[in-house]
Amino acid sequence: MRIVGTFMLASIFTLTGMQSTLPAAEKKDDGKTPPEAVAKWRQLKFGLFIHWGPVSLKGTEIGWSRGRDDLSRGEKVPIEEYDNLYKQFNPVKFNADEWVEIAKDAGMKYLVLNTKHHDGFCLFDTKQTDYNIMHSPFSRDVVKELAEACRKQGILFGAYYSICDWHHPHYPHGSPGGRTLHPNADMDRYVQFMKDQLKELLTNYGPVGILWFDGEWEKAWTHQRGKDLYAYLHGLQPDLIINDRVGKNRQAMGMSGVSKGDDIVGDFDTPEQEIGKMQTDRPWETCMTICQQWAWKPNDKLKSLKECLHILVNTVGGDGNLLLNVGPMPDGRIEPRQAERLREMGQWLAKYGESIYGTRGGPFPRGNWGAATYKDNTIYLHVLAPNLAVVKLPPINKKIVGSSVLTGGSATVNQTEAGIEVSVPKSDRQEIDTIVVLKLDGPAADAMR
Repeated sequence: MRIVGTFMLASIFTLTGMQSTLPAAEKKDDGKTPPEAVAKWRQLKFGLFIHWGPVSLKGTEIGWSRGRDDLSRGEKVPIEEYDNLYKQFNPVKFNADEWVEIAKDAGMKYLVLNTKHHDGFCLFDTKQTDYNIMHSPFSRDVVKELAEACRKQGILFGAYYSICDWHHPHYPHGSPGGRTLHPNADMDRYVQFMKDQLKELLTNYGPVGILWFDGEWEKAWTHQRGKDLYAYLHGLQPDLIINDRVGKNRQAMGMSGVSKGDDIVGDFDTPEQEIGKMQTDRPWETCMTICQQWAWKPNDKLKSLKECLHILVNTVGGDGNLLLNVGPMPDGRIEPRQAERLREMGQWLAKYGESIYGTRGGPFPRGNWGAATYKDNTIYLHVLAPNLAVVKLPPINKKIVGSSVLTGGSATVNQTEAGIEVSVPKSDRQEIDTIVVLKLDGPAADAMR
């Protein structure tokens, strides 16, 4: 398997009268992502995550099933077999426009595709390695087609990219669990390989809204490398939004994905397979699977519509975004039952999306009753407990001047100095979410200050 090596001089001597000849795109920009770009992304609220590759032929987990040293993440595929699956990968029913249409029908506003996972296989026409989609029987640039379809249909396109690469000979580890080591490991050369690939993604595929990193937890990657990469990438696309996994801030926090420390790098936190805690001071995004596995698995357990919508509402009510994952099938289609579940979510959002899009989480904390969102002078109470007769809320310093029930029916609202009580007749309560709208005499953002 061909791997392109890039060799760099250990140092560059600057002679009198000589200037750097590096092109502008190669120069690092130490600035951060513009706040307005992050703010705009926060308002989108709901995106589609896609994990796909030759591993779908086996129905096992992407990356993690490649010669795993332990079986805690399911079935193991021998490394040699796993690494040769691409020679059989021919997803002739892949249609980028259909994927994006499904995302739009779901009410999703952005999409993130795994361009390279921990297994090292690339879904784009990279010149740095032959281990890519162009050397499969399919031989089409999936990333290019999907990026173009997103732009055409008004969806923000994002690229997932794994820092760890158990296939690459210069990356230290060769399998999940870290017991297999590459004898010719050279992290500096591997980082240059990464940068060359990321430059391809950021220069050959038009504007990329999001770079979603993963695989930073292994020892070979350092926080300083993450800071350097963050700056380098902004030199290529200044408005690029980058998640916290570019650095090491979530190292001690596990899957909660909340960045801690005084030297945070990355624009948003990434709790995984769990709804993040209420956090309004730093952007965050929960990533979660619509089934149980990230990659496609036959007959995988599918979350119900109620589960999916409660995940969305509780995430947005905690002031986060939701990136909901599907794993397309080996033939290139998103599994029909997964696509149908997404469309059902979109039908709900078509009716009640004003309580989700463009909102912030709060001002009330989440509770057993449900969650709240707000925008301008309006609070949306998402009552997720249909058997609860009265919702009791803490006092606010704004006056409630009107109320209604977005999902239909009526509500009784009683505001005193001690707090707020909201009740909806049982006949008007919805099984999934009863949305009560409170109109205030001032900004909801200031209601509990």
